[in-house]
Amino acid sequence: MLKLTYDKKQILDVMDKVVRKTMTMDMVWDWPCGVAYYGVCKAYETTGNKEYLDMLVKWTDEYLEMGLPDWNVNACAMGHAMISLYEATGDQKYWDLVMSKVDYLRNRALRFGDHVLQHTVSSNNDFPEQAWADTLFMAAFFLLRVGAKLKDQDIINDALNQYYWHIKYLQDEKTSLWYHGYNNIHKDHMSGFYWGRANAWAAYTMSQVKKQLSDWYLYPPCMDVECSIRDQLAAIKLLQTENGLWRTILDDPESYEEVSASAGIAAAMIDNGNPLHSKYVQKALRGILDNISEDGRVLNVSGGTAVMKDREGYRNVPKAWIQGWGQGLALAFLAAVISVPSANEKTTVEKTEE
Repeated sequence: MLKLTYDKKQILDVMDKVVRKTMTMDMVWDWPCGVAYYGVCKAYETTGNKEYLDMLVKWTDEYLEMGLPDWNVNACAMGHAMISLYEATGDQKYWDLVMSKVDYLRNRALRFGDHVLQHTVSSNNDFPEQAWADTLFMAAFFLLRVGAKLKDQDIINDALNQYYWHIKYLQDEKTSLWYHGYNNIHKDHMSGFYWGRANAWAAYTMSQVKKQLSDWYLYPPCMDVECSIRDQLAAIKLLQTENGLWRTILDDPESYEEVSASAGIAAAMIDNGNPLHSKYVQKALRGILDNISEDGRVLNVSGGTAVMKDREGYRNVPKAWIQGWGQGLALAFLAAVISVPSANEKTTVEKTEE
């Protein structure tokens, strides 16, 4: 088991600020909101604070009255919150939305090769025969949650097929780090950089497989997941900065430290459960707390990022703005932290003086 030292009251207070700031954001039904509200759901499930649930219900019901957009892979990220709302309230309309997204992914979403989901951000053929690490969170992990809940082997196998092929396409055998995307037409990784948030999407979603499937060892692709995340985290831990964070290009010392990637990676370390990662998570906790403002804004989160053309493209993505995915991944990390018993309940993690 991992060992961490933190003040639970402090973490709960920071989490509360992040939730409330997140719920003031005017987000639409798309992936930024999907990741943000996944984090709010984790905060609710961890704390039992019904205010968080009530805020989500109010937002969702108001949006349903206005009408929903057409589905695409990215928009299916909102399915995570709908699962949680259904589990918390029992209201069938939320589960109907879940199954509508499942129907889209299983029967209408663009696929290529071995039934791999093509990454889409609209109703168009956005990135022909491209696999992005993002899809693991937006779609594969979502399908796995639904399949596990329903004990539906077809949905589970489809989800694990996505994990399997994204590992094959995106993880570099030499470094164990993940590329941002893969182009099946050209058989390459396009610009070929180890983007930080792509590695977070991969690590975090892989860390959830065993949590969803108690009999994971009966599914051969899960063995690939186990080995993939083992090797990835072993490589990533060595790239952590002195500030406890990871960079937007993991192995580029001139690219900036990026907090959403750092939160996702550190959360994955907790949920993967290797005690040797305790010191890296402890260091990340200080770094992430240093990047949460008094009003709950998660700082230094890179903007929405396509597979950029070159190194400068990644280095120059703005990081000055509040982003839903930064809020959500930070909440997922903080929720994971308080799931680990503190080695000293009275110890406060001090923020570094700026």
